[in-house]
Amino acid sequence: MDTSRSRTALLFIACITLPLIVGFAGSVFTSGSINGWYAGLTKPTFTPPAWVFAPAWTILYILMGSALFLVIQEGTGTPLARQGLLLFAAQLALNFGWSLVFFGMHAIAAALAVLLLLIILIAATALVFRRISAPAAWLLVPYLAWCCFAATLNAGIWMIN
Repeated sequence: MDTSRSRTALLFIACITLPLIVGFAGSVFTSGSINGWYAGLTKPTFTPPAWVFAPAWTILYILMGSALFLVIQEGTGTPLARQGLLLFAAQLALNFGWSLVFFGMHAIAAALAVLLLLIILIAATALVFRRISAPAAWLLVPYLAWCCFAATLNAGIWMIN
């Protein structure tokens, strides 16, 4: 494999790995609460079974990393690219923050506020990414949709507990 292809492959792996690491870090809070605090909550009837969450988030983190890769491939030297990367980093931090607030602190209402801000940042990231790489923006759509569902679920948990 030539040097250029090796660098591209390493960049792709790094871009995929970054969101996965953030997700894994957030799971530290999640795993400690699933069988205890979370299990004791009353949940809306539309709550998916617990086994759905890990594969869904894994797929979403891979899609996020793929979007990041496509944007970086287009170049990072423009103000637009830097704005997109900053928004991506901010939404990734809030993604981690939601796990901390919901599962770590058991603050359901505050977690909903974090999630609503996260949704805004994901949409903003997708809009900026769209101007750099349309496929990158589309790769964020399932993540945005899942977070909207998660906000509905979070709101339901907050209202009935």
